[in-house]
Amino acid sequence: MNRLQEKAQGLKQGLYLHVPFCARQCDFCNFYQRPPSRAEVQEFIQGIADELDSEPPPATVDTMFWGGGTPGLLSPTDLRSLAESVLSRLAKPPAEWTIEMAPATVNQEKIKTLLELGVTRFSMGVQSFQEPLLERLGRVHSLSRIYKAYEILRQCGADNINLDLIFAIPGQSLQLWEQDLAEAIRLGPEHISTYCLTFEEDTALWLRLRKGEIEATAPADEADYYLQTWAQLEAADYAQYEVSNFARPGKACQHNLDTWAMQEWAGYGPSASGQQGQLRYTRAHSLEEWLAGLKAGKPAYADTVDLSPGILATDALIFGLRCNRGVNLDAWAKRFDMTGTALASQLNTFITSLTEDGLAKRNGSLIQLTREGRLLADRIGVEILELSS
Repeated sequence: MNRLQEKAQGLKQGLYLHVPFCARQCDFCNFYQRPPSRAEVQEFIQGIADELDSEPPPATVDTMFWGGGTPGLLSPTDLRSLAESVLSRLAKPPAEWTIEMAPATVNQEKIKTLLELGVTRFSMGVQSFQEPLLERLGRVHSLSRIYKAYEILRQCGADNINLDLIFAIPGQSLQLWEQDLAEAIRLGPEHISTYCLTFEEDTALWLRLRKGEIEATAPADEADYYLQTWAQLEAADYAQYEVSNFARPGKACQHNLDTWAMQEWAGYGPSASGQQGQLRYTRAHSLEEWLAGLKAGKPAYADTVDLSPGILATDALIFGLRCNRGVNLDAWAKRFDMTGTALASQLNTFITSLTEDGLAKRNGSLIQLTREGRLLADRIGVEILELSS
């Protein structure tokens, strides 16, 4: 591919692999996934090998992330086959390799296999330490299974674990959320991700909301959850590096940081997204359609975007401001050829208004959102998009 970002030397290269299988879709989840059959798993593994042959990854991949679905649903043998397909095409293993695991899929054989293969980071979807809230989210794991899975990870030698938690769940109180945070802190993972529940269209939870069976948390109350999260995790020495992500020193997820900085990553598997050269893409949200595209020698996409400097610059700014380190506007303008453009001028006026409203602080060319600004990061992102349109 021709490189749009050729002026940006030393772009990081990532690889994302989507495993589309899950025992059951959680009530809040809208990611593409399906219960697997043995034949479908075999077709998927061969499909990944074929896709890697037709669209080889960069020889050097800095980070790799396996998501889903539930990659951990695969057997140790299947995980090894999938990993060997990828690793055999790389000059060396990635420095960071994350795999998502559901508590119900964790066992010693799988974790030992993944560690032997070179996985460096495990991300486990806990969501809550309250049984009634797990049931409300439609999770298949029990509270006891969370503790057992975490114990297995540690016993096998996993030294970089992330726990995902969700807040603003219908029926959850701020006190229950404080208890969830306290329990996560007690376990002591290296990384904690905290996400405000969103009602994605056509999910089971969204349908229940539409029927009036449950109520969403009011936006004003959501702010209390955010502030409690930030205070409680900071007090426990988990540094916030993005609106929803907190880590011990040196344990931030580099793959996500590179993605938010608009580096490059190759996406493999049905519904996987990637960004390479002049193209941003999402592959077909269907195992059958994805396989048919491979067989025909014509990749099947659900969506593609032809990238321009303006698109990349806007996205780098939006996602960069969500990160606590902020955005260096001089470096941003140089990288994306924005110096002297209308967007740069409008942005300067917009940043001034943010600082005057106490939503951002400016130190030379470095712009960072304040705590109040991070609470409104989504709204600020929408306004930046409107500036660039």
